Amino acid sequence: MSVTKEMIAAYADSQLTGEELVRVEAAIAADPALAHEVEAHRALKGTLDAHYAPLLDQPVPSRLTEMLHPQPDTESAEIVSFAAARQKRGLAPVVRRWAPLAGPALAASLVLALWQPWQGGGIAPEGYAETQLASALDTQLVAEQGRDAQTRILLSFENSDGQFCRAFRGNDTGGIACRDDTGWKLERQFGLDGAQATEFRQAGSESDLMAAAQDMAVSGALDAEGEAVAKQQGWR
Repeated sequence: MSVTKEMIAAYADSQLTGEELVRVEAAIAADPALAHEVEAHRALKGTLDAHYAPLLDQPVPSRLTEMLHPQPDTESAEIVSFAAARQKRGLAPVVRRWAPLAGPALAASLVLALWQPWQGGGIAPEGYAETQLASALDTQLVAEQGRDAQTRILLSFENSDGQFCRAFRGNDTGGIACRDDTGWKLERQFGLDGAQATEFRQAGSESDLMAAAQDMAVSGALDAEGEAVAKQQGWR
């Protein structure tokens, strides 16, 4: 039985026991490439642990804890699809909500930074994120997103071209998108959790996705402050 990437990742995380542990250790001893893969996985894990550890000490935002308390008449309220509603409305409500507080200049910058001509029901150019994903990439910050977000942002970084890029995942797919003048260009796409590869995406795991992000980044992942600044500047 061959040693899989999943087994290598489990070994690097000290999760293997018994015969699997013996088989993987023997394979690593015989193949320097596998030993290098283990070290790369551990280095990536160390980087992510250092990046996300401070978030665990932060208090839960009040806007999230308030969601745990039922509001009057919520039991009889109509259940709607917020994702579908956001897709139909586009990003106009975001601008309306912030404009009175931010003033004309910042409101205009929000339009330029977040709105693309093809959003609001149109079709994204080939190879670029569609409306819903583009909205998540534009607006969600790692430290502030909910655990049940339809699309979760895993980390943000700068590539060798000076572009901001973000690794993301959904239920069984994920990828890396980088911001250019057109929008969020999909640089890598993965089918995760056993999802099969297609013409446009490769099969893999979240570890493969994070390793790809590490290869593309010129430095470490952005911290919470760096992400907030990048978002304010429209990811430019």
